[in-house]
Amino acid sequence: MTMMTPPPVDQEDEEMLVPHSDVVDGPAQPMEVSEAETAVSTVENQPAEEPPTLKFTWTIPNFSRQNTRKLYSDVFVVGGYKWRILIFPKGNNVDHLSMYLDVADAANLPYGWSRYAQFSLAVVNQIHTRYTIRKETQHQFNARESDWGFTSFMPLSELYDPGRGYLANDTVYVEAEVIVRKVLDYWSYDSKKETGFVGLKNQGATCYMNSLLQTLYHIPYFRKAVYHMPTTENDAPTASIPLALQSLFYKLQYNDTSVATKELTKSFGWDTYDSFMQHDVQELNRVLCEKLEDKMKGTVVEGTIQQLFEGHHMNYIECINVDYKSTRKESFYDLQLDVKGCKDVYASFDKYVEVERLEGDNKYHAEGHGLQDAKKGVLFIDFPPVLQLQLKRFEYDFMRDTMVKINDRYEFPLQLDLDREDGKYLSPDADRSVRNLYTLHSVLVHSGGVHGGHYYAFIRPTLSDQWYKFDDERVTKEDLKRALDEQYGGEEELPQTNPGFNNPPFKFTKYSNAYMLVYIRESDKDKIICNVDEKDIAEHLRVRLKKEQEEKEDKRKYKAQAHLFTIIKVARDQDLREQIGKDIYFDLVDHDKVRSFRIQKQTPFQQFKEEVAKEFGIPVQLQRFWIWAKRQNHTYRPNRPLTPQEELQPVGQIREASNKANTAELKLFLEVELLDERPIPPPEKSKEDILLFFKLYDPEKPELRYVGRLMVKSSSKPMDITGKLNEMAGFAPDEDLELFEEIKFEPGVMCEHLDKKTSFRLCQIEDGDIICFQKHLVKKEIECRYPAVPLFLEYVQNRQLVRFRALEKPKEDEFVLELSKLHTYDDVVERVAHKLGLDDPSKLRLTSHNCYSQQPKPQPIKYRGVDRLSDMLVHYNQTSDILYYEVLDIPLPELQGLKTLKVAFHHATKEEVVIHNIRLPKQSTVGDVIDELKTKVELSHPDAELRLLEVFYHKIYKIFPLTERIENINDQYWTVRAEEIPEEEKNIGPNDRLILVYHFAKETGQNQQVQNFGEPFFLVIHEGETLEEIKNRIQKKLHVSDEDFAKWKFAFMSMGRPEYLQDSDVVYNRFQRRDVYGAFEQYLGLEHTDTTPKRAYSANQNRHTYEKPVKIYN
Repeated sequence: MTMMTPPPVDQEDEEMLVPHSDVVDGPAQPMEVSEAETAVSTVENQPAEEPPTLKFTWTIPNFSRQNTRKLYSDVFVVGGYKWRILIFPKGNNVDHLSMYLDVADAANLPYGWSRYAQFSLAVVNQIHTRYTIRKETQHQFNARESDWGFTSFMPLSELYDPGRGYLANDTVYVEAEVIVRKVLDYWSYDSKKETGFVGLKNQGATCYMNSLLQTLYHIPYFRKAVYHMPTTENDAPTASIPLALQSLFYKLQYNDTSVATKELTKSFGWDTYDSFMQHDVQELNRVLCEKLEDKMKGTVVEGTIQQLFEGHHMNYIECINVDYKSTRKESFYDLQLDVKGCKDVYASFDKYVEVERLEGDNKYHAEGHGLQDAKKGVLFIDFPPVLQLQLKRFEYDFMRDTMVKINDRYEFPLQLDLDREDGKYLSPDADRSVRNLYTLHSVLVHSGGVHGGHYYAFIRPTLSDQWYKFDDERVTKEDLKRALDEQYGGEEELPQTNPGFNNPPFKFTKYSNAYMLVYIRESDKDKIICNVDEKDIAEHLRVRLKKEQEEKEDKRKYKAQAHLFTIIKVARDQDLREQIGKDIYFDLVDHDKVRSFRIQKQTPFQQFKEEVAKEFGIPVQLQRFWIWAKRQNHTYRPNRPLTPQEELQPVGQIREASNKANTAELKLFLEVELLDERPIPPPEKSKEDILLFFKLYDPEKPELRYVGRLMVKSSSKPMDITGKLNEMAGFAPDEDLELFEEIKFEPGVMCEHLDKKTSFRLCQIEDGDIICFQKHLVKKEIECRYPAVPLFLEYVQNRQLVRFRALEKPKEDEFVLELSKLHTYDDVVERVAHKLGLDDPSKLRLTSHNCYSQQPKPQPIKYRGVDRLSDMLVHYNQTSDILYYEVLDIPLPELQGLKTLKVAFHHATKEEVVIHNIRLPKQSTVGDVIDELKTKVELSHPDAELRLLEVFYHKIYKIFPLTERIENINDQYWTVRAEEIPEEEKNIGPNDRLILVYHFAKETGQNQQVQNFGEPFFLVIHEGETLEEIKNRIQKKLHVSDEDFAKWKFAFMSMGRPEYLQDSDVVYNRFQRRDVYGAFEQYLGLEHTDTTPKRAYSANQNRHTYEKPVKIYN
């Protein structure tokens, strides 16, 4: 998925491609930048041919000790341009490594420079290169965006954990592969003009959906059927999948610019979080087609999905020695084809119909014949007119217990003949009169790795020779080579720049490759590639969408003409009455909610007053307008009335004089004097007169409301107007009042008591000031929660509704509390404990919310680890209203002093593993863990000794010394294993050796990489002992049957390479004596098929969560 616009989403959402500067808070600041003088950079072979391509490796030593915010690589040159890598070792305002490709000499390039590059960035995994994290994108670099890349490249927690393999010997290897292509003017490129087609906007991580939607849209028969689904003018697109899809297809057909998919995803019932999840494309395809099939039932287009996409195959089992055959017919909408081990589509079909022999222990139980040797397989009864082939690029690797992407080369033909070799794929029941010759219609491509990437499609809409690439908003013409050959995957060899030096050729894996193919049957293509025009579209839909287009055009014109107009916002007493105490409490009005006028700049102000007279029914001569001004304390108040001279000017001139910002509006307050509800001329205003606004506070309710304004003399005193205030409030004429001046509310509330006997001038009261008043405080009011105005305003300013969720149910609000942002840590946990009926608040642990991923943060809040509620709710520059809680069995301060260690205990004689959570003080040692464990586990004999091992990916990395402190042991990624020390190891002789023994299998495919699995163990070997003798001991130890053990191979392994051993080989001579045994040492490898069940704790060894299933809720 490629996201081309900020802000970043912390990902879990994984790929936000942004120029790094866009996510830094505040104005750009100069920063100290280390040029990493100690970093070593190596450039591999640069090709001589177009397009210029280069792979650059950056070695960063002392990585964890880098104390600069930004780090640049050395400069390298590709295509005559200077580039460098920019990283933020501690993240660019996110808890992920941030990494970008940067134009090294951007500051010195001529005005209007531009360059276009496709590139990938990678952090190398130094344990297993296949787990290298690589992300790929493309960008048009220019002065405005001179760097581009991934703000959330990978979690810092993974990068800095040595066990994960990305940081080894405090060194990180970063790779960049850069292809410089011909510059395209990205911003001015017009897809419709260049190709006749438009693209789809990316909502966040929806490019996988965009490529599928474009493919379905360009099957005209499917589009026609969607148009003919019955919808009505009363349907809402956001609640109706048929209408949303009709709307989307109509816009793709008739719009001139790219189309948004928000209506469609809303009709799926998806929230924003779903849009930022990369779902499985194949699953989305099936779910969407199932939904449409369901919605088409009972309509004129019922059965269209089946007619287009449904084929049938026959599963059969046929006995060899008796006359018995079992068959079952099944339908399919798409076919999943193996990529691994297959060179092309035909090889995959060969594998699909491959016959399996059921014999030996695997005989088939035939009804009435008992166990029989049999053949089992699949043959096709019929293929659909539109054949969708899903290529299995992503596979679950059982040995690694993780998902991997298969980037092997895999070819697919332009024409696919499924009748080949006399119909070898067809069942006896197939209709041989149907010619199953198919033409390629579309190629859907995934670029990137298993952790994320980008999706796009190559389509030829009319099956002509012209291909088009649909890449989100951008559509380009492409040739056959780009659509086919370059999407096969595999490796590409770069030509050498120094052929005389005899360097090995540099090969790089192509991470962009096809994952889905759509073929259309030749005999059906005229029916499927049919004409679709306006008459296929319901009248109400045409009217609705044309109206939308007109509104859009009006908005565009509105924006285009904005420079000719001034927006004037007029606030009146009625607005203040309606808003104060409901929408707002501070200042006087929200200008976005008052009457707005759009007036041509040249219009004389007097003419504008006539507009106001028509709108509000106030005669021109009875209107007096005040200009609002922003004060230094950030409040916004009416400042002065417009002068008669100003009222003779055009509105544009008044706006410019009142506010220099070019885009600013003219904000006015309309003063209207009323007598018996009828407007009268406003009173004369001298320099001595001040316009004041009044708010009344009632502490019993508590409530604040606007009651009016008064023009007062600056020499008069507040006590002079109390009678008028009582009248405005509806109090008795002699009611004793308390007065306060509302001064400001940012960053804190300032509302000060006003002395009634001091003149307004001495109190520094001026035009536009706000005075809050209330009845004089008596005992009853003092008992109120907020007895005085300042306390109430303080409460309003800091009140915060917080939604609390149980940590184990992070999507469900459990209860809401009204708290204050100023509440301390103790205040918050006390309120939550009271709500939960918990006696001891210290047994509560809170966790903050990650605003980007919409998930709890990984680390909980420490006991009194923050000062205020406001600190708990902030996440970078965003504020949340969600907190997660959990109830502990012991107080949090006590728990923080403890370390909980997850230990897998392997019983010496029983085939079982039991997980124990050992909780001990952090300063405890491994010896203390063992003592605690002995009280919990069943030992083979009372004197048995235990040890702790560190196991990762089925290899033993260390035996923990008894004195090692548990504080530093990481059980999140590694498995901590406890086991009894065998007697033979305790009595090891001077000429014996202790070696490591691991299970392994070799991957199929070209590289034959060794994969470890199962439980590793130690073995004592004796001087002169042959492999045959050792095998006998291993077979007994592992309880393997003779039949299975006969298939095992044994190899001496060094640096991951097997050297197979014969029974007569003396194993002892192969191993060097070492005091420390580690995963990279030599070991004895047992090669066999992995049949062991997965341990419950093996999930620990892979933290990557698998993607959520696709759900369309409506």
